[in-house]
Amino acid sequence: MALTTKFTEAFGVTHPIAQGGMQWVGRAELVAAVANAGALGFITALTQPTPADLANEIARCRDLTDKPFGVNLTILPSINPPPYDEYRQVIVDSGVKIVETAGSNPAPHLPMFHDNGIKVLHKCTSVRHAVKAQSLGVDGISIDGFECAGHPGEDDIPGLVLIPAAADKIEIPMIASGGFADGRGLAAALALGADGINMGSRFMCTVESSIHQNVKEAIVAGDERGTELIFRTLHNTARVASNKVSREVVEILNKGGQFEDVKDLVAGVRGRKVFENGDVDAGIWTVGTAMGLIDDIPTVQDLVTRIVRDAEVLISGRLLNMISADEPDAEKETVPA
Repeated sequence: MALTTKFTEAFGVTHPIAQGGMQWVGRAELVAAVANAGALGFITALTQPTPADLANEIARCRDLTDKPFGVNLTILPSINPPPYDEYRQVIVDSGVKIVETAGSNPAPHLPMFHDNGIKVLHKCTSVRHAVKAQSLGVDGISIDGFECAGHPGEDDIPGLVLIPAAADKIEIPMIASGGFADGRGLAAALALGADGINMGSRFMCTVESSIHQNVKEAIVAGDERGTELIFRTLHNTARVASNKVSREVVEILNKGGQFEDVKDLVAGVRGRKVFENGDVDAGIWTVGTAMGLIDDIPTVQDLVTRIVRDAEVLISGRLLNMISADEPDAEKETVPA
């Protein structure tokens, strides 16, 4: 059972499903489980406190799977930036052959990665950025609709429009992100012109995910309305779980506050404690509107199998059965005699 697409062929996986990089979540156990299920998982480089820790995490993942997996390297403006060059060197030295880039222009990283036989999948939130990344020579695009967790960009274009709009202009493999959690989403993404899907929130809520059980149960209990958009007034929108902290951040910024007024509330260390200790109101933590489609905590293998099976049933069953055998052959009617 498999759906073959440009994405599966280019990146060497069985199923057109990816688990993108997620801060504090993309660790070896989850990534290896995704790989063993035939999908593509990404270790999140900056979850590891040092480049040496990343090297160890990659080695741990290799002990758990012999299937392909990648590393996410998200590069964002920072007062005290991490040693990105050192993280990049670790990725090269480790022999990993797939990298997910996000957060900024991938151009500075492409020569080193490509010179070492590494394929680059770049995350974009707009058609124009996807077209630019394609022109730079990336090997694949992950196009993120407004529904996604994390940073959805500032255009507010949902996947139903963004995916086909991008598909019209992207020739390299392209996967869709934002709001995907089941086989219906996979079938829809393929119909809209994508070559697969990227899921974050759905993979957070699996047995192998390292986050606290309380957080997983909160995702199951939540619905599609359970997120907040913070930093809107700062033009750096982020979609996060709705809780006491995120609602306070929204209120402060809506009243004219600046980043300095909320920086302690949004500190990454507080969000990390949510995932480690299970207090869902302890800080900002990321989840998407797909929360409204998540109602269980399966193993990764069961989840991937179910998504692919349900997509295939939809494509070969329900949708195919909607085509009436009594309809005239439109193609024949339009061919001149």
